Amino acid sequence: MACSHGRAAAKPGLAVTGRAQIAARHRWRPVEALPWLLAIGAFFVVPDYLFLGTQVLILILFGLSLDLILGYAGIVTLGHAAYFGIGAYVAGMLSALLGWHEPLTGLLLAGLIAAAFGWLSGLLLLRYHGLALLMLTLAVGIMMMELANVLEAWTGGFDGLYGITPAPLLGRFENDLFGRNYYVYSLIVLFLVFVACRRLVHSPFGLVLQGVRDNERRMRALGCDVLRAKVAAFAIAAGIAGLAGGLFAQSNAFVTLDVLSFMRSGTVLVMLILGGVGRLYGAFVGATVYYLLEDQLAKFSPEFWQFGVGLVLVLVVLFARGGLLGLLEAAATPWRRSR
Repeated sequence: MACSHGRAAAKPGLAVTGRAQIAARHRWRPVEALPWLLAIGAFFVVPDYLFLGTQVLILILFGLSLDLILGYAGIVTLGHAAYFGIGAYVAGMLSALLGWHEPLTGLLLAGLIAAAFGWLSGLLLLRYHGLALLMLTLAVGIMMMELANVLEAWTGGFDGLYGITPAPLLGRFENDLFGRNYYVYSLIVLFLVFVACRRLVHSPFGLVLQGVRDNERRMRALGCDVLRAKVAAFAIAAGIAGLAGGLFAQSNAFVTLDVLSFMRSGTVLVMLILGGVGRLYGAFVGATVYYLLEDQLAKFSPEFWQFGVGLVLVLVVLFARGGLLGLLEAAATPWRRSR
């Protein structure tokens, strides 16, 4: 999938340097342990809010899938909730309609089917750019939502799909009232997916995606199959979104048409912009800040809390182009230089 450049390939020194740079990107920095330590600490510090914590982890996973294509491949979409919804309905229907209650295999099937649909739709959608791509992705999301509404016998339509009863995890850990087991379950899934995404974006394929994002014409001139690279990234992102949707269905034990809505696509996009696009950890910051803003502003003004979120988003776009995470990195730069 990666591109090759004749002159660079002819010089072993350049190849060795390139491999060394890629290896350096793979190294974990101590600060990267912070979000994981906070997530583990939340399990003990706020045990009564772990159900909400599970929803935050699911949103982070969903945001991570969008960041993979938006931040690293430059693919803008307004219908990413379609793949989240597919994963949610697959996991839900396996349990509620087919009697397949084993959660791990149900989650994997949700991700695989969402990835397959992402690959098929990517072959069509990613031939277009700009406004045409935006409108097509939006149309796909709307069509999937209407399809789910029409297939009422399978999806429950407007009333939603209920009766989802996943079996205990590994035969031992049930979805308890406070959501402790599913919080750990979601955290493990998020960590495994994050490690895979981190390796992906720092691999030669990840560098190809960033090259496509920065200058697609130049990558074509270098001999890259740009469409193939973008479709592969799109399918991977759709699969991750499907995993997030599957976790949502299993942890909430119901699925409604909301999982396919434009509002959900818009929410994850706003969250990612708040945190920082193209940074992986931007999804962590954005999801946490978004949920805290929603909770506090809804208490202050239940009718107009979205105005507050919009105001914060405007301020971030105007004064922190790299999102809140970019703002933190800029603030820490003088300290790193002094050291």
